[in-house]
Amino acid sequence: MRTVSRDVVDALAAAVDAAEVEALTCALIAEASVNPGGSEESTVAVLADACREAGFDVEVSEAAPGRPNLIATVNGDAAGPGLMFLGHSDVVPPGPGWTGDPFVPRRDGDLIVGRGATDMKGGIAAVVAAMKVVARAVDGGVEVSGPVRLVVTVDEEEHGVGVRHLVADPPSGEYRGCIVAEPTRLEVVRGCRGASYFDVAVTGRAAHSGRPSDGASAILAAARVIELIDADQRRMAADPDPLLGYGTWNVGTIDGGQGISVVAPNCAMGVDRRLMPGEDVDEIGRRLSEEIRAAGIESDGVAVSVTPTMYLPGFATPADDPIVDATAQAVADSGAPTRVGGWTAACDGGWISTALGIPTVVMGPGDINGQAHQPDESVSLSELVTAAQAYVRVTLSLLARGG
Repeated sequence: MRTVSRDVVDALAAAVDAAEVEALTCALIAEASVNPGGSEESTVAVLADACREAGFDVEVSEAAPGRPNLIATVNGDAAGPGLMFLGHSDVVPPGPGWTGDPFVPRRDGDLIVGRGATDMKGGIAAVVAAMKVVARAVDGGVEVSGPVRLVVTVDEEEHGVGVRHLVADPPSGEYRGCIVAEPTRLEVVRGCRGASYFDVAVTGRAAHSGRPSDGASAILAAARVIELIDADQRRMAADPDPLLGYGTWNVGTIDGGQGISVVAPNCAMGVDRRLMPGEDVDEIGRRLSEEIRAAGIESDGVAVSVTPTMYLPGFATPADDPIVDATAQAVADSGAPTRVGGWTAACDGGWISTALGIPTVVMGPGDINGQAHQPDESVSLSELVTAAQAYVRVTLSLLARGG
Protein backbone atom coordinates (compact mmCIF):
# COMPACT_ATOMS: atom_id res chain seq x y z
CA MET A 1 0.00 0.00 0.00
CA ARG A 2 1.12 3.55 -0.66
CA THR A 3 0.60 6.64 1.43
CA VAL A 4 -2.16 9.08 0.58
CA SER A 5 -0.93 11.59 -1.97
CA ARG A 6 -0.37 15.24 -1.09
CA ASP A 7 -3.03 16.25 -3.62
CA VAL A 8 -5.62 14.01 -1.95
CA VAL A 9 -4.75 15.35 1.50
CA ASP A 10 -4.94 18.95 0.27
CA ALA A 11 -8.34 18.32 -1.29
CA LEU A 12 -9.69 16.73 1.87
CA ALA A 13 -8.39 19.53 4.07
CA ALA A 14 -9.99 22.08 1.75
CA ALA A 15 -13.32 20.29 2.21
CA VAL A 16 -13.67 21.55 5.80
CA ASP A 17 -16.95 23.50 5.89
CA ALA A 18 -16.50 26.89 7.59
CA ALA A 19 -20.27 27.38 7.92
CA GLU A 20 -20.59 24.10 9.80
CA VAL A 21 -17.73 25.05 12.11
CA GLU A 22 -19.36 28.39 12.87
CA ALA A 23 -22.81 26.90 13.41
CA LEU A 24 -21.66 24.25 15.87
CA THR A 25 -19.40 26.67 17.75
CA CYS A 26 -22.34 29.04 18.22
CA ALA A 27 -24.73 26.24 19.19
CA LEU A 28 -22.32 25.05 21.89
CA ILE A 29 -21.71 28.58 23.22
CA ALA A 30 -25.47 29.06 23.57
CA GLU A 31 -25.56 26.21 26.12
CA ALA A 32 -24.00 27.81 29.20
CA SER A 33 -22.31 24.76 30.87
CA VAL A 34 -20.84 26.97 33.62
CA ASN A 35 -18.54 25.32 36.14
CA PRO A 36 -18.88 25.55 39.13
CA GLY A 37 -22.46 24.62 38.53
CA GLY A 38 -22.36 21.14 37.02
CA SER A 39 -24.41 22.27 34.02
CA GLU A 40 -22.68 20.56 31.09
CA GLU A 41 -25.59 18.25 30.21
CA SER A 42 -27.33 20.49 27.65
CA THR A 43 -24.05 21.27 25.89
CA VAL A 44 -23.25 17.58 25.61
CA ALA A 45 -26.76 16.91 24.26
CA VAL A 46 -26.23 19.47 21.47
CA LEU A 47 -22.81 17.99 20.68
CA ALA A 48 -24.13 14.43 20.71
CA ASP A 49 -26.93 15.35 18.29
CA ALA A 50 -24.44 17.01 15.93
CA CYS A 51 -22.16 13.97 16.01
CA ARG A 52 -25.01 11.53 15.41
CA GLU A 53 -26.27 13.63 12.50
CA ALA A 54 -22.76 13.39 11.04
CA GLY A 55 -22.93 9.59 11.25
CA PHE A 56 -20.51 9.17 14.15
CA ASP A 57 -20.93 6.45 16.75
CA VAL A 58 -21.74 8.28 20.00
CA GLU A 59 -21.45 7.06 23.57
CA VAL A 60 -22.51 9.20 26.53
CA SER A 61 -21.71 8.16 30.09
CA GLU A 62 -22.30 10.00 33.33
CA ALA A 63 -19.16 10.92 35.23
CA ALA A 64 -21.48 12.29 37.93
CA PRO A 65 -25.27 12.76 38.03
CA GLY A 66 -26.23 15.10 35.20
CA ARG A 67 -22.60 15.45 34.07
CA PRO A 68 -21.99 13.26 31.01
CA ASN A 69 -18.77 12.57 29.17
CA LEU A 70 -19.04 12.01 25.43
CA ILE A 71 -17.08 9.76 23.08
CA ALA A 72 -17.75 10.14 19.35
CA THR A 73 -16.06 7.73 16.95
CA VAL A 74 -15.38 7.52 13.23
CA ASN A 75 -14.07 4.28 11.68
CA GLY A 76 -14.77 2.38 14.89
CA ASP A 77 -14.59 -1.06 13.25
CA ALA A 78 -10.93 -0.66 12.26
CA ALA A 79 -8.65 -2.75 14.46
CA GLY A 80 -5.37 -0.88 14.09
CA PRO A 81 -3.92 2.09 15.93
CA GLY A 82 -6.18 5.12 16.13
CA LEU A 83 -6.06 8.78 17.09
CA MET A 84 -7.78 10.51 20.00
CA PHE A 85 -8.90 14.13 20.20
CA LEU A 86 -9.67 15.51 23.65
CA GLY A 87 -11.80 18.44 24.81
CA HIS A 88 -13.99 19.57 27.68
CA SER A 89 -17.58 20.81 27.71
CA ASP A 90 -17.52 23.12 30.76
CA VAL A 91 -16.68 26.82 30.84
CA VAL A 92 -15.76 29.21 33.62
CA PRO A 93 -18.36 31.72 34.86
CA PRO A 94 -18.63 34.79 32.61
CA GLY A 95 -17.87 37.40 35.28
CA PRO A 96 -18.28 41.16 34.74
CA GLY A 97 -17.21 43.36 31.84
CA TRP A 98 -19.07 41.82 28.90
CA THR A 99 -20.51 44.12 26.24
CA GLY A 100 -23.25 41.60 25.42
CA ASP A 101 -24.84 38.43 26.72
CA PRO A 102 -21.95 35.94 27.05
CA PHE A 103 -24.21 33.06 26.03
CA VAL A 104 -25.69 34.70 22.94
CA PRO A 105 -22.92 34.14 20.39
CA ARG A 106 -22.29 36.99 18.00
CA ARG A 107 -19.94 37.87 15.16
CA ASP A 108 -17.47 40.75 15.16
CA GLY A 109 -15.85 40.56 11.76
CA ASP A 110 -13.99 37.26 11.67
CA LEU A 111 -14.43 36.73 15.41
CA ILE A 112 -17.04 34.61 17.16
CA VAL A 113 -17.70 36.14 20.57
CA GLY A 114 -19.12 34.27 23.58
CA ARG A 115 -18.09 32.41 26.71
CA GLY A 116 -16.28 29.26 25.65
CA ALA A 117 -15.50 30.45 22.11
CA THR A 118 -11.78 29.95 22.72
CA ASP A 119 -11.87 27.65 25.76
CA MET A 120 -12.87 25.46 24.16
CA LYS A 121 -16.12 25.04 22.26
CA GLY A 122 -14.59 26.35 19.06
CA GLY A 123 -11.87 23.72 19.26
CA ILE A 124 -14.46 20.97 19.73
CA ALA A 125 -16.39 22.21 16.69
CA ALA A 126 -13.17 22.18 14.65
CA VAL A 127 -12.54 18.55 15.59
CA VAL A 128 -16.08 17.55 14.63
CA ALA A 129 -15.67 19.24 11.24
CA ALA A 130 -12.37 17.43 10.68
CA MET A 131 -13.85 14.07 11.65
CA LYS A 132 -16.66 14.60 9.12
CA VAL A 133 -14.04 14.96 6.40
CA VAL A 134 -12.16 11.88 7.60
CA ALA A 135 -15.40 9.89 7.61
CA ARG A 136 -16.05 10.89 3.99
CA ALA A 137 -12.48 9.92 3.10
CA VAL A 138 -12.97 6.47 4.62
CA ASP A 139 -16.25 6.08 2.72
CA GLY A 140 -14.37 7.09 -0.43
CA GLY A 141 -11.79 4.34 -0.04
CA VAL A 142 -9.00 5.87 2.00
CA GLU A 143 -7.77 3.20 4.39
CA VAL A 144 -7.42 4.54 7.94
CA SER A 145 -5.72 2.13 10.33
CA GLY A 146 -7.89 2.65 13.39
CA PRO A 147 -10.67 4.63 15.03
CA VAL A 148 -10.66 8.41 15.22
CA ARG A 149 -12.24 9.46 18.51
CA LEU A 150 -13.36 12.73 20.04
CA VAL A 151 -13.48 12.48 23.83
CA VAL A 152 -15.18 15.38 25.65
CA THR A 153 -15.06 15.43 29.44
CA VAL A 154 -16.92 17.41 32.09
CA ASP A 155 -15.45 19.36 35.00
CA GLU A 156 -12.06 20.18 33.48
CA GLU A 157 -12.21 23.72 34.88
CA GLU A 158 -12.63 22.53 38.48
CA HIS A 159 -11.84 19.08 39.89
CA GLY A 160 -11.46 16.76 36.90
CA VAL A 161 -14.40 14.45 37.64
CA GLY A 162 -14.83 13.76 33.92
CA VAL A 163 -11.28 12.75 33.06
CA ARG A 164 -10.99 10.60 36.18
CA HIS A 165 -14.11 8.75 35.06
CA LEU A 166 -12.60 8.37 31.60
CA VAL A 167 -9.27 6.91 32.68
CA ALA A 168 -11.02 4.50 35.05
CA ASP A 169 -12.88 3.04 32.04
CA PRO A 170 -11.05 4.19 28.91
CA PRO A 171 -12.10 3.52 25.32
CA SER A 172 -10.51 0.38 23.99
CA GLY A 173 -7.78 0.20 21.43
CA GLU A 174 -4.27 1.42 20.70
CA TYR A 175 -3.60 5.06 19.85
CA ARG A 176 -0.77 6.69 17.97
CA GLY A 177 -1.46 9.78 19.97
CA CYS A 178 -3.87 12.21 21.56
CA ILE A 179 -4.35 15.83 20.46
CA VAL A 180 -5.92 18.09 23.06
CA ALA A 181 -7.81 20.85 21.21
CA GLU A 182 -7.23 23.49 23.89
CA PRO A 183 -6.33 27.00 22.66
CA THR A 184 -2.63 27.27 21.80
CA ARG A 185 -2.80 29.70 18.82
CA LEU A 186 -2.09 26.58 16.75
CA GLU A 187 1.28 26.09 18.40
CA VAL A 188 2.16 22.50 19.32
CA VAL A 189 2.57 21.93 23.03
CA ARG A 190 4.39 18.71 23.85
CA GLY A 191 4.51 19.20 27.60
CA CYS A 192 2.35 20.79 30.28
CA ARG A 193 2.77 21.42 33.94
CA GLY A 194 0.19 19.78 36.16
CA ALA A 195 -1.91 21.40 38.87
CA SER A 196 -2.93 20.64 42.42
CA TYR A 197 -4.91 22.37 45.14
CA PHE A 198 -4.36 22.17 48.87
CA ASP A 199 -6.51 23.20 51.79
CA VAL A 200 -4.23 24.39 54.60
CA ALA A 201 -6.15 24.64 57.88
CA VAL A 202 -4.52 26.29 60.90
CA THR A 203 -6.07 26.17 64.36
CA GLY A 204 -4.89 28.25 67.29
CA ARG A 205 -6.22 29.30 70.69
CA ALA A 206 -8.51 32.28 71.16
CA ALA A 207 -7.75 34.94 73.78
CA HIS A 208 -8.52 38.57 74.52
CA SER A 209 -6.46 40.87 72.31
CA GLY A 210 -5.44 42.87 75.35
CA ARG A 211 -3.30 39.92 76.42
CA PRO A 212 -2.44 38.00 73.22
CA SER A 213 0.16 35.91 75.02
CA ASP A 214 -2.74 33.97 76.55
CA GLY A 215 -3.67 32.69 73.10
CA ALA A 216 -2.03 31.32 69.96
CA SER A 217 -2.77 33.18 66.74
CA ALA A 218 -3.69 30.96 63.80
CA ILE A 219 -3.14 33.92 61.48
CA LEU A 220 0.44 34.46 62.63
CA ALA A 221 1.07 30.73 62.25
CA ALA A 222 -0.41 30.85 58.73
CA ALA A 223 1.96 33.71 57.90
CA ARG A 224 4.88 31.49 58.86
CA VAL A 225 3.51 28.72 56.62
CA ILE A 226 3.40 31.22 53.75
CA GLU A 227 7.07 32.02 54.41
CA LEU A 228 7.90 28.32 53.98
CA ILE A 229 5.91 28.21 50.74
CA ASP A 230 7.73 31.28 49.47
CA ALA A 231 11.11 29.75 50.30
CA ASP A 232 10.19 26.59 48.39
CA GLN A 233 9.12 28.74 45.45
CA ARG A 234 12.54 30.40 45.35
CA ARG A 235 14.25 27.00 45.53
CA MET A 236 12.32 25.69 42.52
CA ALA A 237 12.87 28.87 40.50
CA ALA A 238 16.62 28.46 40.88
CA ASP A 239 16.61 25.22 38.83
CA PRO A 240 14.24 25.63 35.86
CA ASP A 241 13.47 22.93 33.32
CA PRO A 242 14.22 24.08 29.75
CA LEU A 243 10.78 22.99 28.48
CA LEU A 244 8.40 23.75 31.36
CA GLY A 245 10.24 26.06 33.74
CA TYR A 246 9.52 25.14 37.35
CA GLY A 247 6.74 24.35 39.76
CA THR A 248 4.95 27.26 41.39
CA TRP A 249 2.99 27.99 44.56
CA ASN A 250 0.14 30.48 44.86
CA VAL A 251 -1.80 31.23 48.03
CA GLY A 252 -5.06 32.11 46.34
CA THR A 253 -7.46 32.50 49.27
CA ILE A 254 -7.12 33.14 52.99
CA ASP A 255 -9.81 33.45 55.64
CA GLY A 256 -9.34 33.61 59.38
CA GLY A 257 -10.13 35.07 62.76
CA GLN A 258 -13.41 35.85 64.48
CA GLY A 259 -12.99 39.49 65.44
CA ILE A 260 -10.50 42.32 65.71
CA SER A 261 -10.30 42.06 69.49
CA VAL A 262 -9.79 38.28 69.56
CA VAL A 263 -6.59 36.33 69.01
CA ALA A 264 -7.41 34.34 65.89
CA PRO A 265 -8.35 30.73 66.68
CA ASN A 266 -8.50 29.66 63.05
CA CYS A 267 -7.17 30.44 59.57
CA ALA A 268 -7.79 28.61 56.29
CA MET A 269 -5.84 28.97 53.06
CA GLY A 270 -6.51 27.70 49.56
CA VAL A 271 -3.20 27.01 47.87
CA ASP A 272 -2.42 26.20 44.25
CA ARG A 273 0.73 24.20 43.42
CA ARG A 274 1.67 23.79 39.76
CA LEU A 275 3.43 20.49 39.15
CA MET A 276 6.31 19.35 37.04
CA PRO A 277 5.94 15.99 35.26
CA GLY A 278 6.44 13.13 37.69
CA GLU A 279 5.76 15.13 40.85
CA ASP A 280 3.50 13.43 43.38
CA VAL A 281 0.87 15.57 45.08
CA ASP A 282 0.77 13.46 48.24
CA GLU A 283 4.55 13.70 48.60
CA ILE A 284 4.39 17.48 48.18
CA GLY A 285 1.78 17.67 50.94
CA ARG A 286 3.84 15.44 53.23
CA ARG A 287 6.96 17.48 52.63
CA LEU A 288 5.19 20.76 53.46
CA SER A 289 3.79 19.21 56.64
CA GLU A 290 7.26 18.04 57.66
CA GLU A 291 8.70 21.52 57.05
CA ILE A 292 5.92 23.04 59.16
CA ARG A 293 6.77 20.73 62.05
CA ALA A 294 10.51 21.27 61.64
CA ALA A 295 10.00 25.04 61.78
CA GLY A 296 8.23 24.71 65.13
CA ILE A 297 4.98 26.20 63.82
CA GLU A 298 2.93 23.42 65.38
CA SER A 299 3.48 24.26 69.03
CA ASP A 300 1.90 26.15 71.92
CA GLY A 301 -1.68 25.42 70.86
CA VAL A 302 -1.23 25.64 67.07
CA ALA A 303 -2.03 22.76 64.72
CA VAL A 304 -1.79 22.71 60.92
CA SER A 305 -3.31 20.27 58.42
CA VAL A 306 -2.38 20.11 54.73
CA THR A 307 -4.97 18.34 52.55
CA PRO A 308 -4.78 17.90 48.77
CA THR A 309 -8.16 18.49 47.13
CA MET A 310 -7.35 18.34 43.40
CA TYR A 311 -4.64 16.77 41.28
CA LEU A 312 -3.94 16.99 37.55
CA PRO A 313 -0.60 15.47 36.48
CA GLY A 314 1.90 17.15 34.22
CA PHE A 315 3.42 15.45 31.21
CA ALA A 316 6.19 15.77 28.66
CA THR A 317 6.02 13.91 25.34
CA PRO A 318 9.46 13.29 23.80
CA ALA A 319 10.32 15.70 21.01
CA ASP A 320 10.96 12.80 18.61
CA ASP A 321 7.58 11.12 19.11
CA PRO A 322 5.73 10.96 15.76
CA ILE A 323 2.68 12.82 17.14
CA VAL A 324 4.82 15.93 17.72
CA ASP A 325 6.26 16.28 14.23
CA ALA A 326 3.07 15.16 12.49
CA THR A 327 1.00 17.76 14.30
CA ALA A 328 3.47 20.57 13.66
CA GLN A 329 3.74 19.64 9.99
CA ALA A 330 -0.05 19.52 9.67
CA VAL A 331 -0.36 23.07 10.99
CA ALA A 332 2.39 24.32 8.69
CA ASP A 333 0.83 22.58 5.67
CA SER A 334 -2.45 24.30 6.54
CA GLY A 335 -0.76 27.67 6.13
CA ALA A 336 -0.30 28.75 9.74
CA PRO A 337 2.91 29.54 11.62
CA THR A 338 3.64 27.23 14.52
CA ARG A 339 6.33 26.12 16.90
CA VAL A 340 6.85 23.24 19.34
CA GLY A 341 7.23 23.99 23.02
CA GLY A 342 5.80 23.67 26.51
CA TRP A 343 2.86 25.18 28.38
CA THR A 344 2.57 26.61 31.87
CA ALA A 345 -1.18 25.84 31.89
CA ALA A 346 -2.55 22.43 32.90
CA CYS A 347 -5.06 20.31 31.01
CA ASP A 348 -6.75 16.90 31.02
CA GLY A 349 -4.08 15.67 28.60
CA GLY A 350 -1.90 14.98 31.63
CA TRP A 351 -4.16 12.10 32.57
CA ILE A 352 -4.22 10.73 29.02
CA SER A 353 -0.43 10.74 28.94
CA THR A 354 0.31 9.43 32.43
CA ALA A 355 -2.63 7.13 33.18
CA LEU A 356 -3.27 5.73 29.68
CA GLY A 357 0.26 5.99 28.27
CA ILE A 358 -0.85 7.70 25.07
CA PRO A 359 1.63 10.19 23.54
CA THR A 360 -0.07 13.56 23.91
CA VAL A 361 0.21 17.06 22.49
CA VAL A 362 -1.96 20.15 22.82
CA MET A 363 -2.84 22.09 19.67
CA GLY A 364 -5.92 24.16 19.12
CA PRO A 365 -7.42 27.44 17.94
CA GLY A 366 -7.61 30.51 20.15
CA ASP A 367 -5.42 32.22 22.69
CA ILE A 368 -5.47 30.92 26.27
CA ASN A 369 -3.72 33.98 27.65
CA GLY A 370 -5.28 36.67 25.49
CA GLN A 371 -8.90 35.42 25.35
CA ALA A 372 -9.75 32.48 27.62
CA HIS A 373 -11.55 33.27 30.90
CA GLN A 374 -11.92 36.96 29.93
CA PRO A 375 -14.84 39.29 29.07
CA ASP A 376 -15.89 39.20 25.41
CA GLU A 377 -13.95 35.98 24.87
CA SER A 378 -13.59 35.33 21.16
CA VAL A 379 -12.01 33.12 18.55
CA SER A 380 -11.30 33.71 14.88
CA LEU A 381 -13.43 31.65 12.51
CA SER A 382 -10.55 31.48 10.05
CA GLU A 383 -8.35 30.02 12.81
CA LEU A 384 -11.04 27.44 13.65
CA VAL A 385 -11.07 26.37 10.00
CA THR A 386 -7.27 26.19 9.89
CA ALA A 387 -7.31 24.04 13.03
CA ALA A 388 -9.87 21.70 11.47
CA GLN A 389 -7.75 21.42 8.33
CA ALA A 390 -4.70 20.61 10.45
CA TYR A 391 -6.69 17.95 12.32
CA VAL A 392 -7.60 16.35 8.98
CA ARG A 393 -3.97 16.41 7.87
CA VAL A 394 -2.50 14.97 11.06
CA THR A 395 -5.10 12.19 11.12
CA LEU A 396 -4.23 11.13 7.58
CA SER A 397 -0.51 11.52 8.21
CA LEU A 398 -0.57 9.17 11.17
CA LEU A 399 -3.29 6.69 10.17
CA ALA A 400 -3.99 6.67 6.43
CA ARG A 401 -2.69 4.39 3.72
CA GLY A 402 -3.91 4.05 0.15
CA GLY A 403 -6.19 6.48 -1.64
